Formats: sequence, structure tokens, C-alpha cells
Amino acid sequence: MAILSIQSQVVYGHVGNSAAVFALQRLGHDVWPLSTVSFSNHPGHGGYRGRDADPAEMMDLVRGLDERGFLKRCDAVLSGYQRTPLIAEATLAVVSEVRNANRRALWCCDPVLGDRHTGLYVDEALPPLVLDRLVPEADIVTPNAFELQQLTHAPVDTMISVLGACHMLQSMMRPEGPRIVLCTSVPDGDAVATLAVQGEDALIVPTPKLDNVPQGAGDLLTALFFGRYLETGDIGGALSLAVSSVWGVLKASVDAGAHELALIPNQDLLIEPEKIFEPEALT
Repeated sequence: MAILSIQSQVVYGHVGNSAAVFALQRLGHDVWPLSTVSFSNHPGHGGYRGRDADPAEMMDLVRGLDERGFLKRCDAVLSGYQRTPLIAEATLAVVSEVRNANRRALWCCDPVLGDRHTGLYVDEALPPLVLDRLVPEADIVTPNAFELQQLTHAPVDTMISVLGACHMLQSMMRPEGPRIVLCTSVPDGDAVATLAVQGEDALIVPTPKLDNVPQGAGDLLTALFFGRYLETGDIGGALSLAVSSVWGVLKASVDAGAHELALIPNQDLLIEPEKIFEPEALT
């Protein structure tokens, strides 16, 4: 599969496209990276240098692909960190260009807005724009629990309330698509759960909680889930393998005391996780 990946790019570390591109390539996909920002490193390190992408330049690059007939070969779009409404609008326009060239192309939208530890780390105008403009065009949406609450304004303090919020988001999505919601980082007692919802089917995979995990796990999980789903069309298998791979990489990173995902030395886990976490039906 050929996947256009619209995300952040960092020189040092593994977040955004600096995690997703390699992971998807290891799964055997052809990945076309398009940057929304170019930073020296993840801002979580206490500072960074770099800049936002120019929305006009993003569109120019994509039109260049279209003019040469490449865009019709694009099977899917993966989007992540947008940072500003202008970048989000550019991403939406890029998706429209891809679908004009290939109407069967699927869009997986990761609404990267923040998390429960830091709160929002994007422009405050972005969450309503994501809900009103991006979600209705998406086939798959992959918020963490904090982002799910920001988008739906629904409670997410129990597993049932998270499921309800996922269904709420699902109802706003593109009706002709698979309408899959993948919710990550859901507290589940002593575990952390990932929930995948398609139609009335809801599957959950709890994993043991890990402390001091590096940034980028959500970007990696979304990429692996989307990549696996594109291969099989099976949310259960995609969920199980993606969660198992990410947990393995996270554990190896924590065990090594790494401040970034130890992605390269543990790349075999992306293909064949050592420990498999099986999905359970949530009723």
C-alpha cells in the first residue's frame, strides 16, 4: 500500500513521521512523508527550534504529485500533529486532492491535541475545527482519552462512558467509510487500555501500565494499527498486533532508560511482537 503520511518531523527522536514512516515501511508499505512542522526535537525536551510548514507549500508539493500521475497511486492518508487551524485546513485540502485522484483512498485522522498530563498543546481553535471539518471526512479517527473528551465534551471516566463517546464521534464520521474509532490511553485499573469501535462491535486490549514512557507511543500505535488494518481489514487483528508491538517497544525503551522510543534497536517487535495481547469484546 502507498500511504501519504502528514505529520510532524523531528531531527532527533521518534515522534510523528519520525516514528510512523519507519514503522509503516517495516510493515512493507510505501510511505510518502509530508511535514506539518519541522522541529529539532520533541518540545517535551524543554525547548526546540524549527518552524511550522507553509500550507501553500504543502499544497504545492501534493499538486506536483498529482501532475505527474503519482497521486492516483495513493491508497491511504495518515494524518497526525497539525498544531494550527491553517495546517489542519491544508491537511483537509490534501485529503480532498488524494480522493479526487483515487476515490477509494482511506483517511486515518489522529487528532493530536494533547493529553491528560499536559492538557492542550495546540491552538485552542483547533479542537472545534477538527470536530466540525476533519472528523466528518475521516474513515478512522484515533484520539487518546483526553482528546476524545475534548472533541465530544462527553465524560470519559468509565469504560462505558468512553464507549459512548466513541459512538458519538463515530456518528459524525464519513458514512461511506468504515467509521472506526480507536481510543488510546484509557485508564483501566492497574492497566492501560486501547479500545477499537466499528459499528456495534467494540474490542478492548488492556496492557500493564508502564512508568516514564517516552513520547511518540500514540503516533506509533496509530501508524501500526492503520498499517495492519490496510493489510487485512480486520480491526481485531490490527488492534492486537499494534498494541502488542507498541507495548514491547515501550517496555524495551523503559528498561533501557531511554528518553526517546528505542525504535531502531527493537524494530523486529514491529513485525513480530514477543508478547501478544488478545482483544476482548466490550459489551
